[in-house]
Amino acid sequence: MSQVNVTNEIGKLKKVLLHRPGKELLNLTPDTLERLLFDDIPYLKDAINEHNQFANILKENGVEVVYLEDLMTETLGQNEKIKEQFIRQFVNEANIKTSKHKKELYEFLKSIEDNKELVLKTMEGVQIKDLKDYQRLNEDPNRLIADPMPNLYFTRDPFASISDGISLNKMYSITRNRETIYAEYIFKYHPEYNGNNIYYSRYNPYHIEGGDILNLNEHTLAIGISQRTQIEAIQKLAQNLFKDNRKIDTILAFTIPEERAFMHLDTVFTQIDYDKFTYYHGIMETLHVFEIKEGDDPTTYEDLEITEIDDTLENILEKYLERQITLIPCAGGDKIAAEREQWNDGSNTLCIAPGTVIVYDRNNITNEELRKHGIKVIEMKGAELSRGRGGPRCMSMPLEREKI
Repeated sequence: MSQVNVTNEIGKLKKVLLHRPGKELLNLTPDTLERLLFDDIPYLKDAINEHNQFANILKENGVEVVYLEDLMTETLGQNEKIKEQFIRQFVNEANIKTSKHKKELYEFLKSIEDNKELVLKTMEGVQIKDLKDYQRLNEDPNRLIADPMPNLYFTRDPFASISDGISLNKMYSITRNRETIYAEYIFKYHPEYNGNNIYYSRYNPYHIEGGDILNLNEHTLAIGISQRTQIEAIQKLAQNLFKDNRKIDTILAFTIPEERAFMHLDTVFTQIDYDKFTYYHGIMETLHVFEIKEGDDPTTYEDLEITEIDDTLENILEKYLERQITLIPCAGGDKIAAEREQWNDGSNTLCIAPGTVIVYDRNNITNEELRKHGIKVIEMKGAELSRGRGGPRCMSMPLEREKI
């Protein structure tokens, strides 16, 4: 069994989950951008090339790369019962209004014999013209009967690795919530991953996304209260962790503005070395930090002790990490440059070893600032990938890191 083992943000990255962008990007149109949570339409050929460069950088630095589409294909290959169950669940969650279309979609997906082809088709979206008898249907053949999932290359969000398990997330939008089906099946049925602890369920009523979850150390999580993550979800996750994990004893909840420009905690705040973090200064005016600990009655785990911390971000981090901390502002703190580079994920770094990060090359001011602070900066192209509003951390889900 492959055990999830992620207790920090900076230890040498050993294994990571990616998803290579696919035909789902071809089903983006100007009319569907808002619904599908995109601001622009990436050019698929270049997006694939950029993503392949990202994967190659990881491999060249000793990281094992596994792909979501491959793990899901292997999961469906276990037996026909799992495949049948997956198809029915996908159809039921595809937000289809009529029973006729549900039946037709089920029959279409059932007819796909190759498991990899089936997985990719569910990701890319299904049009009326894909259905067997579409020509006798008095409908627009190009209409999508099941929306694509263009955000899937941001593998950070549908689930989050926490210690020896995962949070299987309830996503903010209907569009993205279907993405968590793949992780549900992998962590339930894949022979290498089905024994990991699951600390949050996608069937809970409150939404939470992986970009808001940072592993500070074995005992402490940082979680953003954001546009995509509700405080009620953090409380539920805390209860489950305090009950079942027993190593994590503190959660720090960070409030950030509930706006698309901020979106997740990791778009404005990431750890890049033992004693260094990069951050976007725009969060400081509204930032509040709450400490969440186990309540007085450890037999129920329903009671939580929640305390607002009245201190600076630097002092808070120094207390819980037990070392002096340097905060490095996006673009060196220059307001206009920081706003521009934060929009293109200047603070969304992927740390692959202490003091070594992968970043987009376009954020040149921030990247130079990191170098001035002794950080090894590995740049990648991101002109097309960044159109989805996510950086290298967003595009990766660590499955195993070395302890620090």
